[in-house]
Amino acid sequence: MKTVFLVEHSYEVGEDGVYDETKLIGIYSSLEKAESVVKRYKTIPGFRDYLDAFYIVEYEIDKDNWREGFITWSEADEKDE
Repeated sequence: MKTVFLVEHSYEVGEDGVYDETKLIGIYSSLEKAESVVKRYKTIPGFRDYLDAFYIVEYEIDKDNWREGFITWSEADEKDE
């Protein structure tokens, strides 16, 4: 099984956190490389203001990662109510 590690920086903005501000930082071949990138980005202006907004997610290559079917934002909002 081959995996990669996706690094994102994501936090909520707007009135009541309605929107996510998400930046895909990169995709790395090891957890160690991904963690090193996060450490470096935590020193960059802007990113360092949201230190808890970094996410590292492991993905298996050649495997579907979304299996729930298609859904719109409005459908997702309805489920939350």
